[in-house]
Amino acid sequence: MSLRLCFFACALLKLAQITGVFAADLKDNPLAAESGLPYRYPPFDKIKDEDFVPAIEAGMREQLKEIEPIANNSEKPTFDNTIIALERTGRLLDRAERTFSNLNACDTNPTRQNIDKEMAPKLAAHRDEIFLNPKLFARVKALYEQRDKFAAANPSGGGLGLDPESAYLLERYYKDFVRAGAKLSDTEKEKLKKINAELAKLQTDFEQNVLKEKNASSVVVDRKEDLTGLSDNQIAGVTAAAKAEHKEGKFVIQLQNTTDQPLLGSLQNRPLRQRIMRASLSRNSKGGEFDTRATVLRTAQLRAEKAKLLGYSNWAAYQLEDQTAHDVPTVNKLLADLAPPAVANAKREAAEQQKIVDQDKSAFQIAACDWDFYSEKVRKAKYNFDESEVRPYYELNHVIVDGVFFAANKEYGLTFKERHDLPVYQPDVRTWEVFDRDGKPLAIFIGDYYARASKRGGAWMNAYVQQSGLFATKPVVANH
Repeated sequence: MSLRLCFFACALLKLAQITGVFAADLKDNPLAAESGLPYRYPPFDKIKDEDFVPAIEAGMREQLKEIEPIANNSEKPTFDNTIIALERTGRLLDRAERTFSNLNACDTNPTRQNIDKEMAPKLAAHRDEIFLNPKLFARVKALYEQRDKFAAANPSGGGLGLDPESAYLLERYYKDFVRAGAKLSDTEKEKLKKINAELAKLQTDFEQNVLKEKNASSVVVDRKEDLTGLSDNQIAGVTAAAKAEHKEGKFVIQLQNTTDQPLLGSLQNRPLRQRIMRASLSRNSKGGEFDTRATVLRTAQLRAEKAKLLGYSNWAAYQLEDQTAHDVPTVNKLLADLAPPAVANAKREAAEQQKIVDQDKSAFQIAACDWDFYSEKVRKAKYNFDESEVRPYYELNHVIVDGVFFAANKEYGLTFKERHDLPVYQPDVRTWEVFDRDGKPLAIFIGDYYARASKRGGAWMNAYVQQSGLFATKPVVANH
């Protein structure tokens, strides 16, 4: 056997071995195939942490295999053999990555955090492999250069004959390729790949350290009398938090993601308010393993390098180009217009609050930790408005079912039916099926509203399954 044939045989053997490993890796993996549940809802009760890496890695390999014949197609590029073909790639990766990233954001654990650290640079490299592919970009570019958004209305116009939605999709693909660096030289592309890999790692480190620091920065209170001003429900909350952190007999005020903290508007104890504000402001910036200052600095440096490499003056210009404001001068003008009246209004409110402080014969200057507390006093004095009187209406089920769902029904004719048969990843998560005004099924809506130590801060929406006419899928969305 010749040396060349030997190498070829070895390559085939290796490919067979790898294929066998891929199949074995995904055997009994619930992410390997579309879910059999209604709306292709994720089988949360069957998914295990060890399922994610095999599914994501297999998904990346599968998508690259799907991309190859598109990029190497010798036929003239058409919307179907290029754009639609691209749309059809990556189904396994999309399913696995969406499920993982969503669960990691709202219900993380050490295993998932390690997976995130491992996979973030790999996923960045995978996207670069696609968007920096010169053959693939050449096909997209060829289509983009002969686009005609109005060709559907004017078939003789000489364009591609695309409807507005398809024309937008083509434009979106072209811009995504360009913004990803498709026009760069080979040397510049290699530099960009290194930047993207490091940025992916830095972003993961930052997000994980923000969550860890939040969980490590709770304010412990020894005496119940220091909590004067809190409602019974708020007292119950800080008592439960103490139990969760194994500090029975004490009270624990867990910090929220924002600088401002919800209990500051109720607590009468100013030294405690100061402690809470200091704890909130000093997060991730007081040294130690969760300090993010070096991460932020390096991220800013790399973003500046990336923006310059891609032909932008700075990172803000790169980010804004594709957003509503479009450019930095527009944003600066908006801020310049808003800043003077905002500052004037803040000074007026501060003066009103200081007046009440002085009337109470309290010898201190109003500070950030006092703002919410004395804002309540100002509202009470000026408008006879008491936050505690409306607080019962803020009960979650009342807000969602009797408020949001009621309004959606009146405005759009939507109805919501709670589904108790679908698995959830936490006991306090709820699911509803959404119907149109004619009773037609539209979507699954997941409500996950409670803070937990395993959940990142903030409020956001994400999709486990996206609506798609191409794949005949209805959305499964989660609201946090």
